[in-house]
Amino acid sequence: MHFDSSAPRQCREDGAEDVSEKERPNFCDWFKPSESAFDPDQKSDADAAKDALAALFGDDDGG
Repeated sequence: MHFDSSAPRQCREDGAEDVSEKERPNFCDWFKPSESAFDPDQKSDADAAKDALAALFGDDDGG
């Protein structure tokens, strides 16, 4: 909910600690899933774009 890729430490909370090793488990006191995290329309647009690229470059995996 507080994630912002353009903010320092990618978090809008001032007290958030820096996560230097993003591949390892970490804990955030401010983590809360956003109600708007998944947008089915945006996923459909992304899937259509991926399908168009696969058709353009002949990278059809059959799916």
